[in-house]
Amino acid sequence: MKTILSIILITSCMSVISAQTNYPTLGKVVKLDASLDALIAPDAKIEILSSGYKWSEGPVWVKNGKYLLFSDVPANTIYRWQEGDRAAMPFLKPSGYTGLGEYSDEPGSNGLIINQKGELVACEHGDRRVSALPLTVGGKRTLADNFQAKRFNSPNDVVQHSSGAYYFTDPPYGLMKKENDPTRETNLFGVYRIGTDGKVSIVVSDLQRPNGLAFSPDEKILYVAQSDPNRAVIMAYPVNIDGSVGLGKVFYDATPAVKEGLKGLPDGLKIDKKGNIFSTGPGGVLVISPNGKLLGRIDTNEPTANCAWGDDGSTLYITSNMHVCRIKTLTTGIGF
Repeated sequence: MKTILSIILITSCMSVISAQTNYPTLGKVVKLDASLDALIAPDAKIEILSSGYKWSEGPVWVKNGKYLLFSDVPANTIYRWQEGDRAAMPFLKPSGYTGLGEYSDEPGSNGLIINQKGELVACEHGDRRVSALPLTVGGKRTLADNFQAKRFNSPNDVVQHSSGAYYFTDPPYGLMKKENDPTRETNLFGVYRIGTDGKVSIVVSDLQRPNGLAFSPDEKILYVAQSDPNRAVIMAYPVNIDGSVGLGKVFYDATPAVKEGLKGLPDGLKIDKKGNIFSTGPGGVLVISPNGKLLGRIDTNEPTANCAWGDDGSTLYITSNMHVCRIKTLTTGIGF
C-alpha cells in the first residue's frame, strides 16, 4: 500500500512540475505601428508565471543562477522564480523594512538590479536606503541612506552606469502618509547619484513623482519616468562626462492615455540594444521608438509596475499588479 501511495505522490508531483510549461495567459499585444512587428511577434502571448501578490515590482534576472527575483512591496518580501518550480518562493524577508511595528502599506523593497560585482542592489522603502547584498555569502551593506544628512523618502528604482555609479529615484510612495508624512526630512522628490567614492549628489530636483529610470545604449541619455497622473511623462536628460545630467525634456507624454482611463502610470522601464524603450504605463507596457513614437502596448489588463530582460535577453519579464508575467520578444535588452 505504501509503495502504491508513493508512486501516486511521485506521479502527481511530476504532473504538477510538467504542467508549469503550460502557463495561463492574459491580455494582448496592441499594435499601433507596423514597426512593432520587428520587436514583438503578432502572435506573442503574455504568460502568467506566478500570481497572488499584493503589488509585484522590481524584477531582475540573475544570469548566473538563471532565475528571476522580484519584490512584493506591501509584503516586505523578495521572491525567487525559476523555470520548473511549482511556485515562486520567498528569497528575502524582510526585504525593505527591518524596524519595529507597522511602518506603511509599502514597507518592502522596490526596484532591484544585479550590480557589476554580482550583488543584489535594492531600493528599500522602509529602511529608506539603497543597499547591496552578496548572493553567495555575507550580509547587506548600505550604499546610501541620506543626502546632506537628510534621510531619503523611499528609494524606488535604481540603475548602474558603466562607470560603477548608481542613479536612483526617491518619491514618497513608501512613507506612511506619502508626501504628507511627518517623518519626511527632505522637501525634494529627487533623482540622486551615488559616485564610486560613495558620495551622493542630486542630479534632478524638479520632478514631482520620479519613478523608473534607465540609460540609453550609449549612456548619453538618462530616461526617468514620472508617475504623476497630471503629468505622466518620460523625461530624457543628457548625461555629462562628470556624471551630472543636463536640462531634461519630455521624451514621451502619456498623460492623454491616463485621462482616457487606461490603467497605470509611467513606472519601470528598460531599453533594448536598438534604443527602444519598454516602459510600464497606462495600458500595460508601452513600446516606444528611440525618437519617441509609440509603437504599441503589451496590454496586461492590470496596472503594471515594472519589467526586466531575462533568459538570453529576448524575454521581457513583467510585474503586473498581483501577477508576474513574461513575453517573448524579437529584440534583445541591454546587458545581454
